[in-house]
Amino acid sequence: MNHEKYPILEFDPDPTAFIDPQNVLKPMDIARRCVLCFFQDVLTQLEADGRFQTITHLGSEIGLAPVYEMEVEGERVAVVHPGVGAPLAGAFLEEMIALGCHDFIACGGCGVLNGDIGLGHVVVPATAVRDEGTSYHYLPPSREVAAHPDAVLAVEQALQKHHVPYVVGKTWTTDAIYRETPARIARRREEGCLVVEMESAAFFAVAQFRGVRFGQLLYGGDDLAGDAWDGRNWQKESATRAHLFQLAVEAVLHL
Repeated sequence: MNHEKYPILEFDPDPTAFIDPQNVLKPMDIARRCVLCFFQDVLTQLEADGRFQTITHLGSEIGLAPVYEMEVEGERVAVVHPGVGAPLAGAFLEEMIALGCHDFIACGGCGVLNGDIGLGHVVVPATAVRDEGTSYHYLPPSREVAAHPDAVLAVEQALQKHHVPYVVGKTWTTDAIYRETPARIARRREEGCLVVEMESAAFFAVAQFRGVRFGQLLYGGDDLAGDAWDGRNWQKESATRAHLFQLAVEAVLHL
């Protein structure tokens, strides 16, 4: 394959970029451990309950994203919403690393490609198919990228401690939610993908490039396993989302 025909495959291993996050953000007194939580409803409730202290903000054209800190079992944990989609989520992960965080667990939702994964069932992605763009700027071209094994183990320990059923497997990371065609879904299912989402491959690639530990918890949301899409009101699973956040906090404390 002539890589010059496809700009996304022109990986540059130079560790120095024209804009490095370390030059944009100064390190601060921040927790080594961080939870990236996609559930704005959970974050809003915890802030209202007085569980969080706002220590700084990340920013984009969407607006400011508060960076919170909470204390759990005498340990500090940073918490932030990483935005949606690989480019913004990857950039926010970069910025949290630049601020001083080193160990990460993310919690979010996903579409299911396997009909055996029920609404709310927990999936731990060990690998991600790189069907997005961000990861190719951090690692040489390959079909998949893996989560850090220490982080996967930490997530499993937390789930097992609380007797939460789960499955470990492969996720499909895509940039285009409205281009999940039947043929593409079938191909991903054939190569072993259980679920689909928009950030995991980027997260794993950024973490590998920066030498930090990263793992993730997902819960089964909308259903793409049948003949027609079923939204299943997955974003209304308030109890599941709150529980997943607590499991992510417990998991990151194992790192």
